Amino acid sequence: MSTTPASPAPPEPAPPAAPARVRGWKATIAVAMSNYIEAGSIIALATSLTFWQEFFGFSNWVVGLVAAISANAFGAAIGAMIGGPLGDRYGRKFIYTYDLILYMIGTLLVVFAAEAWMLVLGVVLTGIAVGAGVPVAWTYIAEQAPHAHRARHVGTAQLAWSLGPAIVFAIATALVPLGLLGSRIIFAHLFVVAFITWWVRRGLAESDIWTEQKKEREARAAQGALVRHRGIRELLSHRKNITALLFLIGVYSLWNLVAGQMGIFMPRVYATAGVESAASQNLLQVLLWTMTVIATYLGFMRLGDRVDRRLLYGIGAALGIAAWMILVFAHVTMPLLILFAVLWGVSAGIGAQAFYALWTAEMFATPYRATAQGVLFFVARILVGVLSYFFPVMLETQGVPFVGVLMIGFLLASLLIGVIGAPDTRGKTLEQIEQERYGERVAR
Repeated sequence: MSTTPASPAPPEPAPPAAPARVRGWKATIAVAMSNYIEAGSIIALATSLTFWQEFFGFSNWVVGLVAAISANAFGAAIGAMIGGPLGDRYGRKFIYTYDLILYMIGTLLVVFAAEAWMLVLGVVLTGIAVGAGVPVAWTYIAEQAPHAHRARHVGTAQLAWSLGPAIVFAIATALVPLGLLGSRIIFAHLFVVAFITWWVRRGLAESDIWTEQKKEREARAAQGALVRHRGIRELLSHRKNITALLFLIGVYSLWNLVAGQMGIFMPRVYATAGVESAASQNLLQVLLWTMTVIATYLGFMRLGDRVDRRLLYGIGAALGIAAWMILVFAHVTMPLLILFAVLWGVSAGIGAQAFYALWTAEMFATPYRATAQGVLFFVARILVGVLSYFFPVMLETQGVPFVGVLMIGFLLASLLIGVIGAPDTRGKTLEQIEQERYGERVAR
C-alpha cells in the first residue's frame, strides 16, 4: 500500500517586529526638544505682544495678564503640577503621549486667532503643555544618562532651551515687515517642530530606573505587601526633601524671576533704554541667545562633569549680576547693550537653570523625582506670573534703573544660595546619591 508523503506544514508567520525603541542620544535630543518648544513659545509671544496689543487694543495691564498666563508663568505652573506627579505615577513616557498634542492645539489657536479669547486660550494651552513636559524631560534625561556624563546629557536640554530663542528671534527679525502675520508664522513653525518631536517620541523607551522600581512594586504587591504611591504628600513629609526644595527654590526661582521677565519683556526693556527698532531689539536677543548656546556647550556640557560645579555655578551667577549692573549704573549705549547681551548670554549658559535641572534630578529619590520637578517648576512660574502682571507698568512708570536694582537683588540672592549649598554629586550614580542623602534606598 503506497502512502503519499505528507506535505510540509506551511511556515508559521513571523511575529510582528517590536517597535523600535528610541534610546541614547536620540532619546536625549527628542526629550530635550520640550525645552526648545517652551523657550520658543515664550519668545514667540514676547516678539508678538506689541502686535497683538495693537490688533486687539490691549492695555499694558492686559499685556501683563497675557504674559502671566502663558508658558512663561501660570500656564506652565499648572502644567507642572499635573505632569510631575503623573510622571512619577504612570511613567515618564506617559506624559509624552499627550503633552504635545495639547501643545499643537494651543499653537493652532494662536496661529488663527481672530478673537481675543482664541489668543488667550491658545496661550494657556501651550503653557500647560510645556509645563507638563519640561520637568519630566529633565527627570528622564538625568535618569537615562551615564552617571559620568550626566551634566553633558542634561545640558542638552539647556542647549535646546537656548536654541529656541536664538532661532525664534532670528525668524522674528526677518519677519518684522510682515507684522502680526509674521508672528502667526512663528507659532506655525512651533507647531511643525512639535509634530515632528511627537512623531519621534512615539518610539521612546521608558526610563530604566522608573521601570525597575515599577517591577519591584508590582512584585511586592503580588506578595500582598502594602505598596504606597509616593506623591506630593510623601515628598513634603521628608526633611531631606524640604531642605532640597528650599535650596532649589533659592537657586532657580529667584534667578527665574529675572529670566522670566527678560524672556517675555526684554524687547520693551531695550525700547525703554532707547533702542526703538524692533529689528535691533531682536538682533540683540539673537546675540544673547547665541552666546547662551555657545556657553552651554563649551561651558556646562564640556565642563560640568569635570570641574568643581560650585565654581562654575558661581562664575555664571556673577556674570549675570555684572550684566544687569551695566543696564542700571552705566549710560546705556549700543556697545554696552552688546556687552550686556554677551555677559547675560554666557551667564545663562552655565548658570542657574542648567544646574537646577541637574541638581533637582540628583537630589530627589526616583519615586518622587518628577513630582519634585513639578512642584519646583510650579513655584518658579507662579512667582514669575505675579511679577509679570506688574512688570510692564513698573517698567513704564519707574524705568530700567528701578526694575534693574530689583533684578540684581534676586540674582545676588540666587548666587549666594547656590554657592553655599551646592551639593557634591559629580561623578556619582543616582542610586549612590540617594543612599548618601536618605541613608537608604527609597522604595515605592
